[in-house]
Amino acid sequence: MTNQLLRQVSFEDTSIAFSAKSDAQLRWAYRLFGIINRPWLVGLGTASLKLALRLRLPVRWLVKPTVFAHFCGGETIEDCRPVVAQLQQYGIGAILDYSVEGEKSEEGFEKAAQEIKRTISKAAGKPKEYPFCVFKMTGLASFDLMAKRQSAQVLTQEEEKAWQKAFERVEDICQWAYTHDVRIFIDAEETWIQQSIDAVAYAMMRRFNREKAIVYNTYQLYTRAALENLRQAYAEAQSEGYRLGAKLVRGAYMEKERERAEKMDYPDPIQPNKAATDRDYDEALRFCLQQHPRISFCAGTHNEASSQLLAEWMQQQDLAPQHPDIYFAQLYGMSDHISYNLAHAGFNVAKYVPYGPVEAVMPYLMRRAAENTSVAGQSSREFSLLQRELRRRKAARRT
Repeated sequence: MTNQLLRQVSFEDTSIAFSAKSDAQLRWAYRLFGIINRPWLVGLGTASLKLALRLRLPVRWLVKPTVFAHFCGGETIEDCRPVVAQLQQYGIGAILDYSVEGEKSEEGFEKAAQEIKRTISKAAGKPKEYPFCVFKMTGLASFDLMAKRQSAQVLTQEEEKAWQKAFERVEDICQWAYTHDVRIFIDAEETWIQQSIDAVAYAMMRRFNREKAIVYNTYQLYTRAALENLRQAYAEAQSEGYRLGAKLVRGAYMEKERERAEKMDYPDPIQPNKAATDRDYDEALRFCLQQHPRISFCAGTHNEASSQLLAEWMQQQDLAPQHPDIYFAQLYGMSDHISYNLAHAGFNVAKYVPYGPVEAVMPYLMRRAAENTSVAGQSSREFSLLQRELRRRKAARRT
């Protein structure tokens, strides 16, 4: 039984992995990952873009038809419709991600909150098409304010008022999600603001996760504390009578975290090596599966081994591939060999589909490029799979 399953979700089948791409799209993706596969080029390009943005030079003409088109759904929710429709055609859901980060003003925070509510309205009544919505706290509240609050510094009266407004924005979004029966992720961010985010996430769960998981917190397993934090969160949810929603990821801020820890002379919060991250990630998957149905969870991973393990464990526990409380998720523009093969085998799969004004989404795009070069083998794996599919199609045309 298990061997049959593993054959069904083999991530080597490039004909399934790239079935949504035309030959032209495949060649373009191949060229893009050929560039990303060269760290020095990514570093040069990222530095150039940062400089261009700082100098307010026009970069839209270069970015929009290239990296933006590959990794983003569009500039607006409506722009994303063709991408969402194509994903749905292959049994993959979309998570509309308004990827504007680091807002500074109350006006910007309010604008972001209203946009997130629009994604929820779009998802209402369409759980297969839009299984989740998502937001980052840094789109709704000051980064510095969250850091100050976490460090236990005394907030000024004005800061207390700003924090209360931020809390109310999140509460309004989660209420909107609850009313429309749409599940929503609160993304993880840097460790020195994560406790502030966690406190808000659990307050929302206490209110809105009584009958089912509506609000999901995110656990970055490349941090040493994440697995224990997950276990403690589950124990607290059990004692207080609500359902825990968990999104499990490896993480996205490793270099920044280590640099800050060294600069400020505190213990590195990141795992000592990839093996430790992989161990804790898989243990977190196992823990969530063991505690199901009291935990609803999403495996947000580009790791093939972890994806196969979860698929295998689900079958061992006689859980249907399309169990509504268990999802796999990857980023749009990456790891199609995982997403499309899992969906083809009948599992619940969703893609994060970032969108927003090109200039505002640039920090997201630069982080994606940096992550692809820093994760060992990530870009080269994408590149080799695209190359293999191009060769397969060329050979098929000859026969």
